[in-house]
Amino acid sequence: MSNDTTTDPALDAFLGAKPARPWRKWAVRGAIGVGLLLLVLLVSRCFVGEDQPNFATREVRKGDLTVSVSATGNLKPVNQVDVGSEQSGKITAVYVDVNDRVVKGQRLAELDTRRLVDTVNQNRAQVSASQAQVAQAQAQVALAKATLDRQLNVFQLSGGKVPAKTEIDSARANYEGALATLRSAQAQVDVSRAQLSSAQTNLTIAQIVSPVNGVVLSRDIEPGQTVAASLNAPVLFTLAEDLTQMEVEVSVDEADVGQVKDGQSATFAVDAFPGRSFPAKVTRVNVGSNSASTSSSTTSTTSSSSGTVVAYTAVLTVNNSDEMLRPGMTATADIVTQELHDVLLVPNAALRFKPSAGAAQGGGITSTLMPRRRGNRPAREVSFGAGSSQTVYVVDAEGKPKAIQVVVGASDGSRTVVTGGDLKPGMRVITGQLAAGQQPPAEDQARNGADQRAPRKDSAPRNPATDGTPATVGKLGNSGDAPPETAPVTAKP
Repeated sequence: MSNDTTTDPALDAFLGAKPARPWRKWAVRGAIGVGLLLLVLLVSRCFVGEDQPNFATREVRKGDLTVSVSATGNLKPVNQVDVGSEQSGKITAVYVDVNDRVVKGQRLAELDTRRLVDTVNQNRAQVSASQAQVAQAQAQVALAKATLDRQLNVFQLSGGKVPAKTEIDSARANYEGALATLRSAQAQVDVSRAQLSSAQTNLTIAQIVSPVNGVVLSRDIEPGQTVAASLNAPVLFTLAEDLTQMEVEVSVDEADVGQVKDGQSATFAVDAFPGRSFPAKVTRVNVGSNSASTSSSTTSTTSSSSGTVVAYTAVLTVNNSDEMLRPGMTATADIVTQELHDVLLVPNAALRFKPSAGAAQGGGITSTLMPRRRGNRPAREVSFGAGSSQTVYVVDAEGKPKAIQVVVGASDGSRTVVTGGDLKPGMRVITGQLAAGQQPPAEDQARNGADQRAPRKDSAPRNPATDGTPATVGKLGNSGDAPPETAPVTAKP
């Protein structure tokens, strides 16, 4: 009997049998294989768990913190005098130059005095003429008095018959008129003398002299130049009385002016001496503000906006006994507003870190099949600034971030004082999360290897800035000074 299973297409068509489709058999087998593979992956994900992420960490340490306010300004002498001229005229001579030291009363320049000398001579002659008029008035008084006395004597001798009473009255009036003329002439002498004194004063101030002992900072005139003094006296010289004591006028932003007080210490730097700082002290904070208007415009939208920058002037005194600093130098000052000692410090990056969802939750089957929904969670209230409550994270025993509530205090921009909570010195706060597969930095690997090896007797001394030694008194805390350290979190055994 033959076992040939070959079918005849004509017979199949006659019997109405459907043609065989072998690809269906392979499709079913492939689907079953894919399903088994997905099931294996799901089971391995649910029961094996996920790899724990790596975190960059920093050690919490105690140290000192200095909070300062930065401001810029210019150096100025304590007493700067602008020397001008009250007289108009041509400069005939200049006796000093820039950087020359002068004493009080020393001649600096001189105006053309020829017209002033003529005015003095004219007024002196006027005084002489007034004095001559006084002498003439005195002679008239003497004559009028003699005439009056003679008529009165005749009147008495004649028994009142002669002269007539009208003649006596006329003589008396002439005498009184002569006295008035004398007094007028005497007053004219005083006027002439006052005019002479004014002319002599103008001649004196044509000599421009130094009002103080100091140094010449600038000279704005040359011989032959004409000075026109009208309502405002033109400035010819600028003098600094004492350059060993100077001051810095800085502009403090309105957001920081509440922290700046009289008597606070400060340091500043100038571009002329890079890398060197100079001590100073705040002596005055102006109550009035210095407002500067700013404006901006956008051409694409044809819109413009304007604002006002408000700042307050603070004056810092500087001891410049070596006279290295010069007026006009631009100074960048750091005013110390707060100094804290032996406080708990964390880097600001630890306050900004927030763990991702994958790092915060586990990899169990419930979380895999039914992931958490975030849409219904209420928004968290966040407050900033000193006295606010913030959250920092440390790595717990399971390698997951653990939240610790702390109260933040003062900050210098890179480190912040924290109090409260369970945060202790020596703990390592998380400052960032490493990407999947990312290796810790080389310095962290070297650190971990050094911790695993026992220290040798001949090893180099430890560096407190990198080995976690707490900062000592009088030294800034270093929880933020060294480069960021990272510590890989290993999976549970």
